[in-house]
Amino acid sequence: MEESCTLSPAATACIAERQDSILTAGKSRSRIHCTTDSLAGSVSQRACVFCGARVVLNPVTDAVHLVHGPIGCATYTMDIRGSLSSGSELFRTSFSTDMKEKDVIFGGEKKLAACIDEVVEKYHPPAIFVYATCVSGMIGDDIVAVCKAASARHHTEVIPVESSGFISGNKVVGYRAAAEALLKLIRPKEGEIIEKNRKVNFLGEYNLAGEMWLARRYLAEMGIEINVAFTGDSSVAALKKAPSSCLNLVQCTGSMHWVATNLERTFGTPYMDVNFFGPENTAESLKKIAAFYDDPTITERTEALIAREMARIRPEIEKYRNKLRGKRAAIYLGGAYKAIAIIRQLRGLGMEIVLSGTQTGNVDEYESMSRILSEGTIIIDDANPAELEKFLLEKHVDVMIGGVKERFLAYKLGIGFVDHNHDRKDGLAGFDGAVRFAREVCLTTCSPVWKSLRTPVPGGSAHGQ
Repeated sequence: MEESCTLSPAATACIAERQDSILTAGKSRSRIHCTTDSLAGSVSQRACVFCGARVVLNPVTDAVHLVHGPIGCATYTMDIRGSLSSGSELFRTSFSTDMKEKDVIFGGEKKLAACIDEVVEKYHPPAIFVYATCVSGMIGDDIVAVCKAASARHHTEVIPVESSGFISGNKVVGYRAAAEALLKLIRPKEGEIIEKNRKVNFLGEYNLAGEMWLARRYLAEMGIEINVAFTGDSSVAALKKAPSSCLNLVQCTGSMHWVATNLERTFGTPYMDVNFFGPENTAESLKKIAAFYDDPTITERTEALIAREMARIRPEIEKYRNKLRGKRAAIYLGGAYKAIAIIRQLRGLGMEIVLSGTQTGNVDEYESMSRILSEGTIIIDDANPAELEKFLLEKHVDVMIGGVKERFLAYKLGIGFVDHNHDRKDGLAGFDGAVRFAREVCLTTCSPVWKSLRTPVPGGSAHGQ
């Protein structure tokens, strides 16, 4: 453990083995260490492999999500996404085999098969996702064989999700397990002919607080239709139509780039990265999509939409910018695509970003992040609470944007907090979402309560004073 609390040109980690996972923008010359398993004992902010798979698949609205493990795994991830549905609500029900000590000793395959039979009899779902967990993986239950037998027995899709936590210490591995399950679901039957259309698939969009519906409205105004989102407000039948689209839009790169590359290789469907967080990102993404179609009518509609929306929100954004200019912000999120978008939003509000990090970013994403951050900004991968606390205090942060696990740390340190987690209920995407985000940042950053709660800085005055 380092004794010093003073930032050197290269930020000092709390644990020596973590040093290569923390860089200082404009000063560090080495590449950040990332995309590997978390360091044992460092109390990573990451979720487990199973959780990574569950957040990707859970928004499939009419599927049964059956967790083969102890009841705690199902409870922890019940309705884990803030996803809204325009149809079935079956995805909000959490199913579990409720493994006990006896199952650990004698195996849980028979119990899993019986649970699948019961679910089919009661709910008749078009598909069942069966998730492996640490316990079922540790004892060696063959969920692939059980699912194959159940599929034949019930003539329905029973798809194994190989998400045992002991596979890795990296949540991204769970994304891959979910991606493989999705590709099994949408694979065309032998001899089936795929007829291409002019619709788009929206990958990495989970309809948090109805954000996919917002994107659908924008694209409809442009003259473009969304075929299916992976996996916000999606159904099993809609997902099976995915190969027919002419373009895949990818928002959450960590969870969906692998799916996009496989769809391109298998079905010849190109993909492009988009980002609907922040007004500039939204406008640029809409222009990119319009350019793909190369249609004058679509281009004209897109430009009119952007001009109208930017003019409408500009006075609101300016109002909050006047109050937030010069405030210091920290960002710590699951994915880099969202962190980079928020950096741009906060800079547009006149704020200074002094700390930025993610749970699952890769080297290229961190280099992109570094290029848009000011010199001296701390960049951190797979942080632990001790590191976050250290840098939040040293950098005199006024507000933190993060997920549910970071909220309590920020509040205890007397720092404002904005929730950008995957279970939020407030839509932050698109033009209206940019205004909501600016309002939330302003309300929490400028709240007078922090003057009474600031944490004293060693050797100085109260933090933020």
